[in-house]
Amino acid sequence: MKAIGYKKAGPISQEGLLFECVLDMPECGPRDLLVEVKGLSMNPVDTKVRTRADGDAVINNGVKVLGYDAAGIVKAIGSEVSLFNVGDEVFYAGDLTRPGTNAEFHVVDERIVGKKPSTLDFASSASLPLTSITAWEMLFDSFAIKEGEGDGESILVIGGAGGVGSILIQLAKQLTKLTVITTASRPDTIEWVKKMGADHVINHREPLAPQVKALGLVPHYVASLTATDQHFENIVELIKPRGHIALIDDPQNLSINAIKLKALSFSWEFMFTRSMFQTGDMIKQHELLQRVSTLVDEGKITSTATSNTGKINAQILTELHKIQESGSVIGKNVFDGF
Repeated sequence: MKAIGYKKAGPISQEGLLFECVLDMPECGPRDLLVEVKGLSMNPVDTKVRTRADGDAVINNGVKVLGYDAAGIVKAIGSEVSLFNVGDEVFYAGDLTRPGTNAEFHVVDERIVGKKPSTLDFASSASLPLTSITAWEMLFDSFAIKEGEGDGESILVIGGAGGVGSILIQLAKQLTKLTVITTASRPDTIEWVKKMGADHVINHREPLAPQVKALGLVPHYVASLTATDQHFENIVELIKPRGHIALIDDPQNLSINAIKLKALSFSWEFMFTRSMFQTGDMIKQHELLQRVSTLVDEGKITSTATSNTGKINAQILTELHKIQESGSVIGKNVFDGF
């Protein structure tokens, strides 16, 4: 099968780092689906892994295949599969410990797969899994918010125009009664987060606490999706006592001692944890993707795809890595299979 990968971790500026190759067809384990990949999307994790992890000499002859979002058609199933059948159209975010989705065919555990929204094409569907799982687990697992609740409370989403922020805003508005404050700094990102449903927009290039105070709101929840170390002092100042901060980025210099006086809760969200550790509740990711698919088909939430670059090849994938690293992406960049 065709695939795109690399062998040695490095900067995307390195000539020929990503290259096209032919790999053996993957084989299904008992609970696996073999999926013909028809749509994909780019995520920050692709660029992070590319700079840190070499290919494994034992797997795919040392070729590291990236890609953590996909939509496609089930071509074969493992002996213990019970959730899907051959021919089903699916979408999912993959497993950090297994080869990625930048290939013609991909094997994935059925417990982290959902039915593709029928109202979206494959590439647009591929914009949703990783970010939807991240946002869902942040809202309903980390923050422990109940669907239909949150009246009188507010959430601050830092970095609302990115992939996770775009779907987090939508889920919060559709499934809870929270007032959603988000950050954006450019006219196009401000317009985008308003389209996603944000109630209030503040500028993350300015101190956050005074801007939130001016709204007359004291958020109980803060979803910090980017630049947490830069904003942390302001987050602690603006959040309600006994509130909850959840983040997804990797701050280098963060002292959480500051949260003691307000007795704040603090957590990381990492959507790969369930598949990495084969947790007993892995199937929750299947269940939540099923809900997301239904919400899309009911018109309650929308794809966050903003650009489709067409059929995948090494040159296009290299350019998408560069764009992702620029920090200017709105929503998600998506592309088609081979």
